[in-house]
Parts: sequence; C-alpha cells; structure tokens
Amino acid sequence: MVVALVALAVLLVLSVMIGSTAIAPSVVWDALVHSSAGIDQFAIRDYRLPRTIVGLAVGVALGLSGALILALTRNPLADPGILGVHAGASFAVTVAVGLLGVSDVHGYLWFAFAGALIVTLMVLAIGSTRQGSSPVVMVLAGVCVGAVLGGAREALQQTNPAAFDAMRSWNAGSTAGRSLDVVWPVLPFFAVALVLAVAVSGSLNAMALGDEMAVAQGVALARTRVLAIVAITLLAGGATAIAGPIAFVGLMVPHVARWIVGPHQRWIFAYSAVLGPVLLLTSDILGRLVIRPGEIPVGVVTAFVGAPVLIVLARRKKASGL
Repeated sequence: MVVALVALAVLLVLSVMIGSTAIAPSVVWDALVHSSAGIDQFAIRDYRLPRTIVGLAVGVALGLSGALILALTRNPLADPGILGVHAGASFAVTVAVGLLGVSDVHGYLWFAFAGALIVTLMVLAIGSTRQGSSPVVMVLAGVCVGAVLGGAREALQQTNPAAFDAMRSWNAGSTAGRSLDVVWPVLPFFAVALVLAVAVSGSLNAMALGDEMAVAQGVALARTRVLAIVAITLLAGGATAIAGPIAFVGLMVPHVARWIVGPHQRWIFAYSAVLGPVLLLTSDILGRLVIRPGEIPVGVVTAFVGAPVLIVLARRKKASGL
C-alpha cells in the first residue's frame, strides 16, 4: 500500500507539472503556496490543479465501483458499465443537451447522475426474482438496457450534430476543462458510497463462497446486493457525470488489487481506491504527451490499454473462478 500511495503522490505532482508545456517544480510550488501571478501560475491554479483533483476523484470512484461490481456479480469481466450506469448517464446528458438545450457541464451534471440512478434501479428490478436478486440476470439486464440506451443516444445525437459539438470531449471521457465546481456536488455521494462499500465488504466476502454458504453465515443477501448497487450507482454515475464514460478502469484495477492482496474484499476495495487514480492519472498524463501540444482524452487511452486486458481475461479459463 505504501508503494501505491507514493506512486499516487508522484503522479499528482506530475499531473500538475505536465501539459502542453512542462512547468518546473519550483514554479508549481510558488503557484500553490505563494499565489504568485503569471501565465504558468494561472494555468496551474485554474486548469491543471482542478484537472488533477478531478482525475483523483474519478479514479477513486471508478476503481472502487469496479471492485464492487466484481464482488457483487462474481463475474471477472464486469466493469462499471455492465449495469448500464455509463449508458444511463450518457443518455440523460444527451436528452438534456439535445432536447432541453442544456450546454454547460454545471447544467447536465444532475441529468447524468439521475440517469445513472434510474437505470441502476431499473436493472435491479429486472434482475429480481422470487428467490432474490440474481447476479447473472442483473448483468444481462445491464447489458441489454445499456445497448438500448446507447442506440437511442446515438440516434438522438444524429438529429442535431451541431448541438453536441461541445460535448465531444465529454463523450470520449476526459478530465480536461473540468472545474472543481463540478466535483463538489458529487463528493458527498462518493462519501456515502465509500461508507456503504466498507459496510458490505464482509458480506461480499461470504457471498464469494456461494449464496447458501453466505445465508448460513447470517448474510442478508437482498440487503447486501441493494446496498452494493446503491454504492456502485453513486460512484460510477458520479464519475460519469463529472468526466464522461471512461472505460476499463473499473475492469483492470480490481484484478490488480486482487493479485496483490488476495480475495479479502475490504483490502481489494482499499487498493482499488488507490490504484484507480494511479491508472487514470497515468493515462491522462500519457494522453497529454503523445500528440503534444494537443492531447488524447483519457477515456481513449484507457480503452487502448483496457481492450487487450479484456481479451486476456476472456481467454483465461481460470478467470471464471474469481
């Protein structure tokens, strides 16, 4: 954990230093401590520092939500998009922009969050059976709902392409240009989700042995699944609302955390919350360097990295035993 925290601290500093132009550490220190005036200081305080904080918050949320989904569904290929959270948030934003004329991130933030909540509740309802909530049915429901909403979103965007030009960065998943005003309203929900994740970690450990074994140990299956779904919604929905749909962070990070600490969910959650921003900030920094002075959205970078990982996981027979 110490190594992961040190890596995160280094990446936070590098994220503030690296952009279209590199800024020396002394200038960064001067801008943060002494509030000096100047172009570099302005860029640090108004753009790079908020972007770094956004990357930290979104990375924590995506990493932890991925760990929760992996534990809940016991599906090694699960990620925050599998329950339709990304699709719900993206569709809600599309409706807000295309039909209601909302064009500013401060305006469509709550549409994205509401869309994520509604879709997650819908998937939970579809996945419920007389015997309780089925992880397999929930996964299938999430995939189906996500596919329908994804198609509807694309169709709506084609009706008025000009209205969605300003959203290209958000659609690709990006931390660029995000202010702290977008983060503050979501942080309380992230805090609630963190508490819920800690609360259900023990029950999810028992459920990993099978539902019958978990019931024998006194685990309330329905309550655990509902609380986990709520936490996933708050984390993944909030992250999507802030930075757009960023893929594969929630898929890769929990597997790395599990490889480091073993099957104990509380430790997997803790490591995922640290490794999530490590991966996201690393991808964001790489995106700034590849086509400098331009940049590639972080969602594109994580897709390039995550797609091969998904293929490897799909081909591993032992992955189904996770």
